[in-house]
Amino acid sequence: MSLLPNNFETLKRRAKQGIMPLLTPHLLKLRINTYAPYIGAGIKIEHINLDQGLCVVSMGLNALNKNIVGTQFGGSLYSMVDPFYMLMLMHQLGSSYVVWDKSSHIDFVAPGNSKVTARMKIPSSEIITIQELTKEGKAAFREYQVDIVDDQQKTVATVTKTLYIRLRKHSKSKDQSIRIDTSDIA
Repeated sequence: MSLLPNNFETLKRRAKQGIMPLLTPHLLKLRINTYAPYIGAGIKIEHINLDQGLCVVSMGLNALNKNIVGTQFGGSLYSMVDPFYMLMLMHQLGSSYVVWDKSSHIDFVAPGNSKVTARMKIPSSEIITIQELTKEGKAAFREYQVDIVDDQQKTVATVTKTLYIRLRKHSKSKDQSIRIDTSDIA
């Protein structure tokens, strides 16, 4: 009797993979750049290299992302950096790890009156640190900070994200999966 649910789950997983195949980095960039909330806010991935742990995202100032005083809307500023640390870590750590966003904080420093850019980078030394911290099965909570800058390289906002990372075999989130093919990096 217990074989039926396991077989059913396997069938569901295979069907989902057939319908929504693994995303290559090129397709991931295309998919995110055509994600409706990102189109509406004018958010665009300029560069993404998951193997190098690098993502550069920009957002021009337009009628759809201006706030009531004519500057960059804070929600759009946060949205432009929201998923990328999680995506990069999931890719770099591989399927043996579970990665979740735990918390975030945004500090608005100056009004955004022009195009803004965020450059997110995870150094290879950070991956080694995470592996060391989690090898005994404990969760690691890692904090990442990114500045969102304007055309003059002046900081408009600083976002701090805390991520939960744990070896999958010790996590309750065993079903979390990533849909990025690691064999074809752009």
